[in-house]
Amino acid sequence: MLKVSDFDYFLPPELIAYNPPPQRDSSRLLIVNAANSLIATQFKDIVNAINKNDLVIFNNSKVIKARLFGNKISGGKIEVLIERILTNNNLLAFVRSNKKIYLGMIIQLPNNIKVEVVKIIDGNFELALINNNLNWLLYLEQFGHIPLPHYIKRFDTAEDEQRYQTVYAKLAGSVAAPTAGLHFTNELLASIEQKGAKCAFVTLHVGAGTFKPVTANYVHEHKMHSEYYSIEQDTITAIENCHKNGGNIIAVGTTTLRTLETAAQHNFTQLNGETDIFITPGFKFKVVNKLITNFHLPKSTLLMLVSAFAGSDVIQKAYSYAIDNKFRFFSYGDAMLLKRKD
Repeated sequence: MLKVSDFDYFLPPELIAYNPPPQRDSSRLLIVNAANSLIATQFKDIVNAINKNDLVIFNNSKVIKARLFGNKISGGKIEVLIERILTNNNLLAFVRSNKKIYLGMIIQLPNNIKVEVVKIIDGNFELALINNNLNWLLYLEQFGHIPLPHYIKRFDTAEDEQRYQTVYAKLAGSVAAPTAGLHFTNELLASIEQKGAKCAFVTLHVGAGTFKPVTANYVHEHKMHSEYYSIEQDTITAIENCHKNGGNIIAVGTTTLRTLETAAQHNFTQLNGETDIFITPGFKFKVVNKLITNFHLPKSTLLMLVSAFAGSDVIQKAYSYAIDNKFRFFSYGDAMLLKRKD
């Protein structure tokens, strides 16, 4: 049985990227080539690793300002991280407080909006509006904060509003960025298509569960969170054409990969719904040939995913190289280009 500790490593704190690089595509890129040797370059050069008939697939989900700061009626401070908007009246959220959160608790949010804790579900809380009907997306845009990862211990800024969002973000719903896409510029997207490769999109709304640490001792004991995904028929057609032309399917980010492999498990007959797919070593990939991804946290489900995709030994080698050569890690950090192991 796989232990969670098998996916641990030591990262010097100074290698955590607390801020974005000066330009999106000025980040570094570590390419694991066909012989599993490592090539370090700049991200803007990734177009050189993409071939004429390849298909590059992106997650076009848009990050919402999902973090709210409020207080109890008694005055104690509370932080709310929205997991999902259920209706105009109800939210699913993580709630942080110095004291226990209980059913019936009233939380006051900005602009005198009050919600009540009406349900507790696996450590999440369902919150219901009191005497209101609200367009949550408009409200969050005005009063919410960018949901930066927990290890970035600072308040969000105007720069984060731009940089913690991909340039092709379209459909609002994520509470964390699909971070592999943060490196792409509009110019880089144009360069990919000028080379003869194609670009396509899927949607997976990243949930707050992505921040949740794995606390189990064994991998199989971890319960994966659920997220909404959808795929347009145009993307399915592009995948079929790519296969016919002998190209590679290149997923930009683990969220894109999870979406594609979820749909493949249903033979692409279920193009929207919920996925709690948990990809660990031994998983049989059906769609994705290459993966563009950032460097992930120790003992995380995403580190397990890339280990399944490229091989644990390859990932250990790549991460050791990245640490030795002072790559920047996590959401605002540098990227890798991985090939699927045979």
